[in-house]
Amino acid sequence: MDQLSVILQRFSMNTEVFFTGNLCGISHFNREQNQGHLHLLRSGELTLIDERGKPQLINEPTVLFFPTPHAHRIIGSEHNPPELVCANIIYNESSSNPIANALPARMFFTLGEDEKLKQTADWLFEEAFHERCGRLPMINSLTNIFLIHVLRHVLDNNIMQHGLLAGLAHPQVSRVLLAIHNTPQQQWSLEEMSELAMMSRSKFADIFKCTVGQSPGDYLIDWRIVVAKGLLKQDKSVALVANAVGYENGSALARVFRKKLGISPKQWLEQTR
Repeated sequence: MDQLSVILQRFSMNTEVFFTGNLCGISHFNREQNQGHLHLLRSGELTLIDERGKPQLINEPTVLFFPTPHAHRIIGSEHNPPELVCANIIYNESSSNPIANALPARMFFTLGEDEKLKQTADWLFEEAFHERCGRLPMINSLTNIFLIHVLRHVLDNNIMQHGLLAGLAHPQVSRVLLAIHNTPQQQWSLEEMSELAMMSRSKFADIFKCTVGQSPGDYLIDWRIVVAKGLLKQDKSVALVANAVGYENGSALARVFRKKLGISPKQWLEQTR
């Protein structure tokens, strides 16, 4: 399985379209917990006001992507009203989403930059601005597909220089990340990871940390916690979850949880519910 698919299977990242049409006046978007925003401008003109009050004029087909909660305003032009599709990006995790956190607070690019983005956007616009049966589930599904194309665009063009997505775009680091994501239960040593990356241990450790922003060992622990959280939500026993993510018993997993989160796995599950 490829790198992005593994991540998307672990983390919920869905869209919910809430507006299609010509925008008149001003729309406010607040910081919503575990929620981002996606705006697709088909035609017309708008002014975006960010959290600092800085205006930006946009007057060509553009993707406005806010992966994490970000307050902003959109002001539609009176003379050339913008035609938009707007969607919330919903993250169901109780904690932060690593895909969203790996991206900048906002990303804008024109639809002409990527043919697949443009094709999917055209299909989405076709469905959004015509009343056909099954319209709502269709545009929500297409927006989910569009979001995956956005992430592909980021990876294919090496837009991110640091963080998880930068690691997934790195030809050698990505091999190690994919292996860790697929088999968190394996007792990964630095030597095994560096051999997989075909580097010396010191070079691999330096490149991994510079690219991903964490040491290989810290990343492995964090990923195991992510997987453990998902299994705990499925009502798996702590002992079973511990074995599934590479720890001998529930006590070892509890020590890692307390060190990283300050609470035990059971306490985390109670707080989440």
